[in-house]
Amino acid sequence: MPSLNLAIARLVNTGTDSFAIWVVNAPYPSGYVLRDCVWLPHLSQAWLEWQQMFAAHSRLEISPKATPKVANPLPLDFVVPTSGQTTSYSSRLMQYLGISLWNWVFDGQILNSFERSRGIAMGQHTRLRVLLEIRDPDLIALPWEIMQREPGQSAVSLSQHILFSRTTSEVEPLPYLRSEQALNILLVLGEDQQRLQLEEEAAILKETLSNGSLVATSYNGYAPCMVTTLLQPTPQELIQQLETKAYNILFYAGHGQKGPDGGLLFLAPGMTLNGMELAQVLTHTGVKLAVFNSCWGAQPAAIAHQAIPHSSLAEVLIRQGVPAVLAMRDEIAPSESHTFIQAFAGALRSRKPIDEAVAEARQKLLTTYRFNQPAWTLPILYLHPDYNGELIKSFDEGITELPETSIPGIASMFPNACLRSLSPGGRTWSLRPGVTRIGRTTDNDIVIPEPSVSKRHAEILSRNTLTGSTPLRTYYLQDLSTYGTTWVLLANAWQQIHRQEVPLQSGMQLKFGSTKSQPWEFIIDNV
Repeated sequence: MPSLNLAIARLVNTGTDSFAIWVVNAPYPSGYVLRDCVWLPHLSQAWLEWQQMFAAHSRLEISPKATPKVANPLPLDFVVPTSGQTTSYSSRLMQYLGISLWNWVFDGQILNSFERSRGIAMGQHTRLRVLLEIRDPDLIALPWEIMQREPGQSAVSLSQHILFSRTTSEVEPLPYLRSEQALNILLVLGEDQQRLQLEEEAAILKETLSNGSLVATSYNGYAPCMVTTLLQPTPQELIQQLETKAYNILFYAGHGQKGPDGGLLFLAPGMTLNGMELAQVLTHTGVKLAVFNSCWGAQPAAIAHQAIPHSSLAEVLIRQGVPAVLAMRDEIAPSESHTFIQAFAGALRSRKPIDEAVAEARQKLLTTYRFNQPAWTLPILYLHPDYNGELIKSFDEGITELPETSIPGIASMFPNACLRSLSPGGRTWSLRPGVTRIGRTTDNDIVIPEPSVSKRHAEILSRNTLTGSTPLRTYYLQDLSTYGTTWVLLANAWQQIHRQEVPLQSGMQLKFGSTKSQPWEFIIDNV
């Protein structure tokens, strides 16, 4: 999936209100652009009014200089009401701030890079993945998910053509991620200090997942699920359960509190765990997604109305190398959290990537609680920059092989295939029966740690056909690289393929990345 990564940072040597916005990653070479801009007074005023209307926390300021001393009325009259309806002030304020943030970020060359990247995604019949990195702590608390190009268009986090999340480049490397076919969830119910109806929440999640498990055997795409519940565990009990490495999702429901080092999670009465302590466990136990259905998980702590850098729970975990973190920006009501859980869990068990599942659940919040209520703006998703959001294998990949029950012993009828490095002492990798992923990062099936190799560079697909009672398996190489640097040796000449699929025959030689990189040989046994 094409990705556009944006970063925003304050220019400390040019004035407190000067910022740089640039493209960190783009799906085409000339998309890496940069522009300088100034944080404008009307943005500070809209942010101040947003907090007064929607936020349960104390006021956060972009900078003392940027806070308007005289509040002029905001020009909110551009919102045209539909026939027979009135538009509330909260709806107009939300739309005004969303459009103002969009215009501040997506301007000039940044907008051109976004438009071309979106065109590339549309040409590939997929969505554009947009990741926003906020490097200035005072901008973290802003609801960037409401950015909206113009009235009548969807917010960026609700768009049918975009998958939106936050990220950071100041991260520890992504840990080894197992390839899995099932959801294995550790559900932790913490101390119920505010009567959050935690047991009801656990029952809703379990019911949603168990319904998916029942239908999974009928081959309609649902993933099998396992849910283990810990009720008000001690920190040691939680850590011991995670150390079993049996889970790919941690789901915490309970009370949370802002503070340095990721704030606090309230587990058993009188016992807490801070974000840094939790991060140390999650990064080596195979958890791909940490979900915090509690207040303040994505909200930074503050002193004198200024945010403390890297203090929110979501930031702490993602910086330590957790692949994905979903947390709430502000207080969330029990009814809102239950609605979100049902939609989010349902999307995950249907094997959707994490950011797509969040978008689907966010849309459910919008339709249930309406645009002018902040519920749909509360979930904040952070993705590690090297993580593609895949929690479990897609259904298509999971059923690439013909079922063994259709023809007894069919698996043994196919010879094994592999990819062998022709470098001295090179390794041989067996190919998967469905899709074998090749790339630079450790979440691929075949890892080639060379700078010229893309994070997700190529795939080798196997397809089964049946002629009468004779099964046949064929293999194809598909290029997914950023610059089209996949090479095939044909007629004694290296030929470059870009976004193409070519059939493979045993003995063919391949290269990934530079033409000077190591050669590989595709081999089918007994051929």
